[in-house]
Amino acid sequence: MPGQPQADSGGAGRDRAGSDIGRRAAARRRELGLSREEVALRAGSAPGYLQYLEESPAAPGMGFLLRLADALETTVTALTGGDADLPAGAGRAGYHPELVELDAEECWDLLGAHGVGRVAVATTEGPAILPVNYLVTEGEVAFRTGHESLLGRSAGREAAFEVDHIDEAFSQGWSVLVVGAARRVTDEEERRKLDREAYSAPWAGGGRELWIAVAPTRITGRRILVRGAPGQS
Repeated sequence: MPGQPQADSGGAGRDRAGSDIGRRAAARRRELGLSREEVALRAGSAPGYLQYLEESPAAPGMGFLLRLADALETTVTALTGGDADLPAGAGRAGYHPELVELDAEECWDLLGAHGVGRVAVATTEGPAILPVNYLVTEGEVAFRTGHESLLGRSAGREAAFEVDHIDEAFSQGWSVLVVGAARRVTDEEERRKLDREAYSAPWAGGGRELWIAVAPTRITGRRILVRGAPGQS
């Protein structure tokens, strides 16, 4: 039953899958700005079970997964991680899509809601584009890297930072581009402040102790709208 935790006889591998489903469901729920109560109502379940799914190694049945995916405006494949190794945007274009330019305020709002982006820099080895965990603070985009990494050695030059979101189910999404000089953060108080504000340690691990901040001289963004998709008129 969807309102009760189900027994799991699949061992540790199944537990890990259940935990991953819960984390993906929680992330998608927050992305949509929905409460557990709202998602549970959409999925015909109890808020308590949704909390259990998000926080414990639950193993929900396929019927509930289908309802949960519909409630979260996504797919069972996305919830179970079946598309984790696939490039984004493999689906067909939406019906009569619209390309809309975003103003600076919208760009900053979108930047502040995400934590992984890509930095493009010119290096002695040629152009490089690298993913980073980032945060937005006081009108700058900041990220951690290694002192001798490509990004660390490129401080002092112009950099481009890009973050985007792709909604595979409805072939829509947005992207924001920040262009500006990349500087090393050397002030100790500023470094401690960034350490405190960081949502996560760098996913790649390692000795990434150097903070780089990009102060934009230009910020632009675009959104692809598909009329009739959830959230669109």
